[in-house]
Amino acid sequence: MPYASRSDELVFFVNGRKVIERNVDPEGTLLTFLRKNLRLTGTKYACGRGGCGACTVMVSKHDSVSKKIRHFSVAACLMPICSLYGAAVTTVEGVGSIKTRLHPVQERIAKSHGTQCGFCTPGMVMSMYTLLRNHPQPSEEQLMEALGGNLCRCTGYRPICESGRTFCLEANSCQQKGKGKCCLDWGEHDSSPLGKKNEICTKLFAKEEFQPLDPTQELIFPPELLRMAENPEKQTLTFCGERVTWISPGTLKDLLELKAKHPEAPLILGNTSLGPGMKSQGHFHPVLLSPARISELSMVTKTSDGLTIGAGCSLAQMQAILAERISELPEEKTQTYRALLKHLRILAGQQIRNMASLGGHVMSRHCYSDLNPILAVGNSTLNLISAEGTRQIPLNEHFLAGLASADVEPEEILESVHIPHSQKWEFVSAFRQAQCQQNALPHVNAGMRVLFKGGTDSIEDLHIAYGGVGTATISAHRFCQQLLGRRWNELMLDEACKLLLDEVSLPGSARGGRVEFKRTLVVSFLFKFYLEVLQELKKLVKLFSASGCSCDGRYSEISEGFLSALEDFPVAIPQGVQTYQSVDPHQPLQDPVGRPIMHLSGLKHATGEAIFCDDIPMVDKELFMALVTSNRAHAKIISIDVSKALEIPGVVDVITAEDIPGTNGTEGDKLLAVDEVICVGQIICAVVAETDVQAKRATEKIKITYEDLEPVIFTIKDAIKHNSFLCPKKKLEQGNIEEAFEKVDQIIEEVHVGGQEHFYMETQRVLVIPKTEDKELDIYVSTQDLAHVQVSVLCFKHPHQQDHLSCKTSGWRFWREDRKASCIRGDCGCGTGHPIRLVLDREDDMLITGGRHPLFGKYKVGFMNNGRIKALDIECFINGGCTLDDSELVTEFLILKLENAYKIHHLRFQGRACMTNLPSNTAFRGFGFPQGALVTESCITAVAAKCGLPPEKIREKNMYKTVDKTIYNQAFNPETLIRCWNECLDKSSFHSRRMQAEEFNKKNYWKKKGIAIIPMKFSVGFAATSYHQAAALVHIYTDGSVLVTHGGSELGQGIHTKMLQVASRELKIPMSYIHICETGTATVPNTIATAASIGADVNGRAVQNACQILLKRLEPIIKKHPEGTWEDWIEAAFEQRISLSATGYFRGYKAFMDWEKGVGDPFPYYVYGAACSEVEIDCLTGAHKKIRTDIIMDACCSLNPAIDIGQIEGSFIQGMGLYTTEELQYSPEGVLYSRSPDEYKIPIITDVPEEFNVSLLPSSHTPLTIYSSKGLGESGMFLGSSVFFAIADAVATVRRERGIAEDFTVQSPATPEWVRMACADRFTDMIPRDDPKTFKPWSIPIA
Repeated sequence: MPYASRSDELVFFVNGRKVIERNVDPEGTLLTFLRKNLRLTGTKYACGRGGCGACTVMVSKHDSVSKKIRHFSVAACLMPICSLYGAAVTTVEGVGSIKTRLHPVQERIAKSHGTQCGFCTPGMVMSMYTLLRNHPQPSEEQLMEALGGNLCRCTGYRPICESGRTFCLEANSCQQKGKGKCCLDWGEHDSSPLGKKNEICTKLFAKEEFQPLDPTQELIFPPELLRMAENPEKQTLTFCGERVTWISPGTLKDLLELKAKHPEAPLILGNTSLGPGMKSQGHFHPVLLSPARISELSMVTKTSDGLTIGAGCSLAQMQAILAERISELPEEKTQTYRALLKHLRILAGQQIRNMASLGGHVMSRHCYSDLNPILAVGNSTLNLISAEGTRQIPLNEHFLAGLASADVEPEEILESVHIPHSQKWEFVSAFRQAQCQQNALPHVNAGMRVLFKGGTDSIEDLHIAYGGVGTATISAHRFCQQLLGRRWNELMLDEACKLLLDEVSLPGSARGGRVEFKRTLVVSFLFKFYLEVLQELKKLVKLFSASGCSCDGRYSEISEGFLSALEDFPVAIPQGVQTYQSVDPHQPLQDPVGRPIMHLSGLKHATGEAIFCDDIPMVDKELFMALVTSNRAHAKIISIDVSKALEIPGVVDVITAEDIPGTNGTEGDKLLAVDEVICVGQIICAVVAETDVQAKRATEKIKITYEDLEPVIFTIKDAIKHNSFLCPKKKLEQGNIEEAFEKVDQIIEEVHVGGQEHFYMETQRVLVIPKTEDKELDIYVSTQDLAHVQVSVLCFKHPHQQDHLSCKTSGWRFWREDRKASCIRGDCGCGTGHPIRLVLDREDDMLITGGRHPLFGKYKVGFMNNGRIKALDIECFINGGCTLDDSELVTEFLILKLENAYKIHHLRFQGRACMTNLPSNTAFRGFGFPQGALVTESCITAVAAKCGLPPEKIREKNMYKTVDKTIYNQAFNPETLIRCWNECLDKSSFHSRRMQAEEFNKKNYWKKKGIAIIPMKFSVGFAATSYHQAAALVHIYTDGSVLVTHGGSELGQGIHTKMLQVASRELKIPMSYIHICETGTATVPNTIATAASIGADVNGRAVQNACQILLKRLEPIIKKHPEGTWEDWIEAAFEQRISLSATGYFRGYKAFMDWEKGVGDPFPYYVYGAACSEVEIDCLTGAHKKIRTDIIMDACCSLNPAIDIGQIEGSFIQGMGLYTTEELQYSPEGVLYSRSPDEYKIPIITDVPEEFNVSLLPSSHTPLTIYSSKGLGESGMFLGSSVFFAIADAVATVRRERGIAEDFTVQSPATPEWVRMACADRFTDMIPRDDPKTFKPWSIPIA
């Protein structure tokens, strides 16, 4: 219930302007306020949980303790609007604009090619801007820290880092710095595989053109807010909403009285824990207490025995406080502080650390807390306060378990946390392992402390606590007691591991799964701690001996090979060299083709002025839609009760299948479920309301009654068992495979490749505006296939020509995923007569839409002892989900591309798409190739192991060598493939680095390096001529300006930029004369999907054709007045009534495939490439570090090297994610667990290889394509597997060294769990293992 009848005024500033809000809703966030109230749409809505950084803004506040202005980045999607009293907010619009003045950050990220789709760019800009406000010349470490909370799905991060490094103090463009030789210098005996130096370019932008950073030009902190902060009002502020009251007291006394009055009300500061709980788990709190104005909760006290940090201090402030204290005190006193600091640096992203408070982190008591285990073992104390007085309780296992006897009373609050100094002969360490190195929740973490009797290795006190292995932080108390008095040696360690596993037990059905992995980490961390302490003891002994003190020097020795286990992988900023062939010196300067032109929308992305679908302003009478989905995998719908939903104020209607006037989709693929649901996440109905909040609340009130049906199928193996398939088997065969197998050695193996979520930064969203007078629909949607969406609206009985679709700037799509959604939205827009807006939350988007198909592959390979493969039989099954979608096409392309780069005379490839009760999987970048080719390359690796030869030798031996025909009888010349392979070997110094890795591996037992080089033959295009056609429309206006429209969708891949480059060359005018019109069905009809890497190819030909038609018309005028200007010629043409508008058309490349005969020419051409990657793995944790990647790609004559290299880098990193960190987890009931950036980990900035080099193969040509260019949108995806095979190479080394079978089941992604458990050792051997029949697992494998 509301606390008061009237709200106080909320006063804050946004971009230097005062905001006074008198009716603020406490449930609202800063993001909602910026976008809806202030129409500042540069700040993006992407995840709603603070996990992606797209909504980053800068908040500035006066610190009442330090008396300074603090600038810090925050996630606006979590920041409660009521918490901003007295704050100044700066958004990307306040930093700079293309209309006024660009800020250097915005200019540099755009001109460094650090933007593709641009959806993440404003957040990146704001993270860097905030860093520069605090550190005008930051270190590279600070830059990486600032960007660690920002996700990007397009660029691969390297160019973003490059733009940030231009501000850094020690910025150096050469990754060989300090080694005495630049990577671009070639010695007289070095062969430069890229030709003559003057033909090769390594600069993608001119740093000297950047405007300098001038800190004096930034927005000042508003003087009014400064006066408010220096003379604060002590009165309590109250903000009343419809359901929630926010109370912000001005004094500690008032806060304590309020807490006594509202004991159940939570304290809210950063909202990083309460916010996600309220959003995703339905938690509701009618009263919220904000202690943000209480300075006593931010006090820091240094005493002789420790450090007391106020509960209101943010984790970022705590990080700075600890770093300062560590620099002031001797090392022996700062053991606990160092352990805390280690975890603080990698805990979440910078935005979350700036928001989350120490008190909130401690009191949340999450089982995965990174700080609580360390605070617990460090004997920290919680200082509590209430209206009744103060008291202290220990932060121990009883408090963390929530036991009533050791808990905080409802009327108490946490005032501060006291962390004692460590002492002599005491050692504290912290450990964690997550899916990736930073910004990821840990699978397991630990805090460990040991105190020795002075001068000995006898244990006087021991405390170990674990997170992630139970419902709360677990303290191994019994274990620690049993080891008191024991010596710190190998004998103690062996017994300790057994005791620890007995006490820290984990049931097979434990939440989060990965049970055996977690059990292994429990003892692996203990072993690491054992080694660390042993090393520190030896240092102390040396120190004491040197000072003349006596101590017991009989300590266990650490093997030299074990020392590497002590080192954590460092975080380094990605660096690299990008090389490409420069344009012909005779090419006119105004001809932009072949030059690294900035993305056409780059500056608009950087300023937030690029308009995405949900950035379109609200229109009159607009309504919002929310979807209701099935929570059953296979069930009959008994009833749908919408009565309670319709009672909610503002709800206009609930749309069900009965309300659709048309066909409701196809027979096998209904838009809205009818009578039956066939997967969790299937759309059943939709709520339409006046606001998005009302619509979402109404969905919770709809009651659906089900009756479960059988069978329920989730896994590929279950589908095979039930003969459940979506389409007929696809098969290709050549040679006599049965006869060939009789004469050779054989291997039979399985390969499992997990699926992949698209995780486009911009979730599915659409705006439908009905024009009632003509029964037209204007549909604004982010899609790759406008025509398909338009045709799909047929199901509503609307004539095609009356539906106009516009494709707004898109936050990447990686293929069409919006067909069902667009159709249902179109119907609702027409049915209500109102405009309708639908924006899917990240959780709903991931639940409803499928992704890349998981694959189960079986192969049988026959080979000779020298590694020559004679026969190969591969059968692949993909998990297609519940409807056909694109699964048949994906199966076909997978089979067509399976051979990759290899000529094997006897082949049989078979593929099936399995029907399961999961959301339908669909097309994704690479279209089956990344999964299928992994099976082929795994086969190569297995043959190498059996023959005792390096995998690269087997690859070379079996690669295509001369002009030949593929398994489907298409002729091609592999010369370029061989060139890419050889240059990659050379540029990467592969053979010398292979030897160096082997030397490293001999010297290190717990860390191993692996290196792999992978070739690629990627087929471009669709296997049908009709899908290669394209059209364009070009207008020339009388002032000489040109407008180009084409059928391709701009998804971030730079197609608009390339089309302007084509028009500029053809019309022989500067690009500044030419403008682009967004893709729409009213200007270019019957568009083909922008996919299969041919968007620029075919649309470029169409634009070229239109320009040539126009130039032909202008030819007589130009011949008559050769000295005239472009403007003169256009004016004359107009006077002579010559049409200045032309439609261009390209009929398409010829392509066909006859599946009955198994032959055809399905692809216009191939893209060739090779990638070499080197990694280092930690055998004890499964973590890995990407040391270096070198990519050689055949782009022929690149239209735009900057864009093409960006596509290669971005797709490589996305592929690397597929093969290493991106893991989909489903419950035994078919519910997708991984539905947010918390659970689903795409690569982040620290996942990029430390050295990342990309070279476009020079002197390569093809007569088929426009200007001899090639499409590179997808090909780099599979090259990410070079990281996977480098990891597998390191794992194989471990297994060889330990005498374990080298051939093991290949499973992608190579997560830390897979790597750790594959590196079997005494710790994996000692953990208990459960019989799978005795428990229900938390998750199931679907591949």
